[in-house]
Amino acid sequence: MNSITIARIIHVLAVVLWIGGVAMVTTVIIPAVKKMKSKKDKLSTFENIEGRFAIQAKITTLITAISGFYMMYELNAWERYLDYRFWWIHAMTIVWIIFMLVLYVLEPLVLHKLFKKYANENPEKTFNIVHKAHWVLLIISLITILGAVAGSHGLFFIT
Repeated sequence: MNSITIARIIHVLAVVLWIGGVAMVTTVIIPAVKKMKSKKDKLSTFENIEGRFAIQAKITTLITAISGFYMMYELNAWERYLDYRFWWIHAMTIVWIIFMLVLYVLEPLVLHKLFKKYANENPEKTFNIVHKAHWVLLIISLITILGAVAGSHGLFFIT
């Protein structure tokens, strides 16, 4: 087994934990929290669960980046960024950048404070916005995964 294979295994496992967690938050946790009656319960439950997942997401996005860039470097595959048939590499990079910005910059500096403020004022509206944002991130992530799996096995949707 060579280093590229090991990097790919690590990369896929990190993506499964990261995007799988996003799917769990989007399809199970947020809907369950939205059904809670008490505003206090909604906020504390969501912040406890999301806070724990944020740690996992930060670690897995970092592992995804390291393994992904390692593979690009070892395969000397940088020219794929110039070929539109490899759109999924662009998509992987964009999804990763979005999540890194949210997890490492926006959430700790801005989003956490905004969430608390607006969730206290209008929890239903706030959780609906958070839920929609999670759906958008999940959908673009799943499209990217679909493209990456197909593209890495030679199936190009665009020729």
